[in-house]
Amino acid sequence: PPSVPPPPGPPARGSLSLHRAYLRSPLGLLRLGQLALGAAFWVTVAAHKYEGAAHFALFAAVLVWLLTLALFGLSLLGRWELVPWLGSRWLLTNLVHDLALGVGLYAAATGIMGHKASQRSYCNLPGYSQHCLYGAYLSASVCGGITACLYLFSGLYCLSRRCRDQRDII
Repeated sequence: PPSVPPPPGPPARGSLSLHRAYLRSPLGLLRLGQLALGAAFWVTVAAHKYEGAAHFALFAAVLVWLLTLALFGLSLLGRWELVPWLGSRWLLTNLVHDLALGVGLYAAATGIMGHKASQRSYCNLPGYSQHCLYGAYLSASVCGGITACLYLFSGLYCLSRRCRDQRDII
C-alpha cells in the first residue's frame, strides 16, 4: 500500500526575544517604576499587621501589580497578539488599565493607607513604647501616591498616542 505522508505540524513560532525598543520607551520605563513602587507598596502593607480597609488596599495593589506584570511581560516579549480580543487593541488595553485600574485603585489604596496613618499619628510621639504602625502606613501611602502618578503619566502617554491615531505602544 502507498505510504501516506504525515500531516503537517503546527506553524513554528519565532523564538522568544526581548522587544528592546519597548524597554527603552517611556511606557516601558514607566512600567518598571510602577512594578517597583507597586511591590514596595504591597510588601510594606503585607509585612505589617493590618486590619479593616487595609485588606482592600492590599488586594487592589496586588491585583493591579499582577496585571501590570502581565502587560509588561507580554509587551516586552512582543506577544500581545496572543491575547484574544485585547491583543488587537493593545494600546487601548494599556490605556484603560492605566487610567481606570492603575490610577483608580492606587488612589483609593493611597487614601485608605493615608487615613490609617493619620489615625495612628499619635504613636510617633517621643516616649511612646507600643509597636507603632504609623511609619509603615505612611510609607505605603507615599509609595501608593507616587505609583498612582506613574499610572497617570503612562495613561496620558497612551492617550496621546491614541489621539495621534497611532496603534502601537511605542
